[in-house]
This record gives sequence, structure tokens and C-alpha cells, in this order.
Amino acid sequence: MNIRKTDMVDYRRFRFSRLNTPEFEHLKLLAFWPVYGLLFLTVERLWIRGAYTPVHCALDDAIPFCEYFLIPYLFWFVYLTGVLLYTLLFDPEAFKRMMRFIIVSYSAAILIYILFPNCQELRPLSFERDNILTRFIRRFYEFDTNTNVCPSIHVIGSAAAMFGAWDSRHFRSPGWRAAFGAAAVLISVSTVFIKQHSVLDLLAAVPICLFAYLIARGKRKSRGEETSQWKREQSNV
Repeated sequence: MNIRKTDMVDYRRFRFSRLNTPEFEHLKLLAFWPVYGLLFLTVERLWIRGAYTPVHCALDDAIPFCEYFLIPYLFWFVYLTGVLLYTLLFDPEAFKRMMRFIIVSYSAAILIYILFPNCQELRPLSFERDNILTRFIRRFYEFDTNTNVCPSIHVIGSAAAMFGAWDSRHFRSPGWRAAFGAAAVLISVSTVFIKQHSVLDLLAAVPICLFAYLIARGKRKSRGEETSQWKREQSNV
């Protein structure tokens, strides 16, 4: 990875009057986040249903609880936010495709939560070990409800971050792709080991991610065209 200072978008030139210009129009996609936050708050905290369908399969019972998977589970927040911030600063085209992926997939998840209220009943009532991780998980369980779990937003967000990183011109080497792919897989797997999700929640997220990926790709420019465009932009800096 070779990132130069000149690669960074100069947001010091941003004015609201320039929001519709090609240079800054991608910033309008950030408006999705407060909308999503309001919708998720509504289905999770404000619109309490009379009944939720438990999501469960036999494989869930065979997977042991392991508090050490809390570490990759929490890394999700850094992973997703980091790739979003990176692409926003250094690769607006990749940022736009990543945000299209997120808008389609997150909206689909919210729609499913509305039409199919679901929950999981997998959390252990007690922990075999008492350590900082289990104590954190115990508090986390109290804060985070066990409803609206299928499909898993954790899996969808991990796929979005992986897609965004792979799509960026700075992370296209096999090593970087493997690292971001491994992170996405580890984060997704962590959700079933700390009993935040059923295996079915992970599987349900896969077709949504594939659909969102196809929509986000759209008429994506070839790598050569992107490189040529980037060189032209740099020559005008």
C-alpha cells in the first residue's frame, strides 16, 4: 500500500453550495446513517411486538460459548468505521459503491425485521468462567436486546467493509484482500460463539449481501479507466 498525501480528498474546499458537484456529491450518501439509526431505533426500542419468532437450528447447540470471540466481535466497529472513513478520505468512488451496498443491504434487513419480527434465545444464563470478557458480555447482554437478529447486521456490515476495502485501489494486492477477507469471516463467526446470533442469521445475510453487491457494482469502471481518471485528477491538483 502506497498512500500519498496528494491522494486525500481536500475537504477544506467543501462548501454546501458545492454539495451537488462531482467533487463532493458523494457526501450526500452520509444522510443515510441518521435515517437508518432512526429506523433501527424504532423497530428495536419503540415498536415492541407482541411476539417474536425465535431463530434456531441444531448447529447452534453444537457451537460452544467462547468469550474470546468478543474481541473480533467488537473489532467490527473499528473495521466498518475505518474502511468508511478511509474511502471517504482517499477513494470517493469506492466510498460511493460501499455506501450503495450498505443502503441496499441495511434497508433490506430493516424491512425483514418489520415483516418478520424475530429473536434468538441462545444466550447462556451463566458463564463457566469469570473474567473481564465474560463480565463485559454480561453487561452487553443487558444493553443489547435479543430481537431483530435475522439477518445479522454484523455480517452485512463486515461484508460491506470487505467489499469497500477490496474495491479501493490501495488494497488490491492478494495480501490485503486476504487480510480483509479473514477479518470479515472472523467477525461473522464471532457472533455465533458469543451467542449473539444463530447460524441461520449468518446464512440469511449471504443472499442480501450478494444482491447488494450486484446493485453497488452497477456499471463499475474498469481498473484501467479508474487509474486513468485518477491520474487526470492528480494532474489537476
